[in-house]
Amino acid sequence: MNALKNPAHRAWLVLILATLVTWYLGEVGAAGTLSIVAMLAIAFVKGRLVILDFIELRGAPLLWRLLLEGWLILVSSLILLAYWISLK
Repeated sequence: MNALKNPAHRAWLVLILATLVTWYLGEVGAAGTLSIVAMLAIAFVKGRLVILDFIELRGAPLLWRLLLEGWLILVSSLILLAYWISLK
């Protein structure tokens, strides 16, 4: 398939599959720390794909990539920290 040679098309396909996985986890009522961490990891990967391929920062200057990817890491870490604190 020639369409999969384009990085944006591959990213789109991964985003669709990741969305279906998280939808399925929600539909079956997956609960617990493992499923929460899995969904957060999937959201992180989706966010990174959007930043790199759809905002087109893959070839951008390093500062822009560091800012956006750093923001994504910070937000994901804070959500994980808040979840971990809520367990105690």
